[in-house]
Amino acid sequence: MTFQQSPYLTQQRSFPNDNIQALTVEVDRSYIDIAQKVNARTIGIFAVSKQIVTGEQWYINGQPNKQQTLRQVYTTSGSGTIAHGINVSTTSGFTRIYGTATDGTNWYPLPYVSSSNANEQISIQITPTDIVITAGISAPTITSATIILEWLSKV
Repeated sequence: MTFQQSPYLTQQRSFPNDNIQALTVEVDRSYIDIAQKVNARTIGIFAVSKQIVTGEQWYINGQPNKQQTLRQVYTTSGSGTIAHGINVSTTSGFTRIYGTATDGTNWYPLPYVSSSNANEQISIQITPTDIVITAGISAPTITSATIILEWLSKV
């Protein structure tokens, strides 16, 4: 079994102090190591109306090449349909669909599943063009919501 290397940086590094050429080589190696490790970490930027690279690397179905994920945040003031603007022909699928909603008093995870009444649930569906938020007949009335989509990019 092969394991992926985690993006870990050593806390200490020795630099030669008697040879400028050896120092230059070690500084270059150090910078490359730092850049590779930083770029392999998950990026915690959540922006509305802007696609952000997450920094995640996915190897689906034994593919030798990694796929990166993109993230975009959407806000709404109720259930219904929101155009997502994602070109689904350049995706390999969604990795996460989640968010939160409020009725002005309480906060609910999205999708929201009631443990006692199926009519109180709130679902999220992604079509080729839209995010569809459907609230059950007795579900909380959404006054505002934040939806986050993350997907695998083919490009």
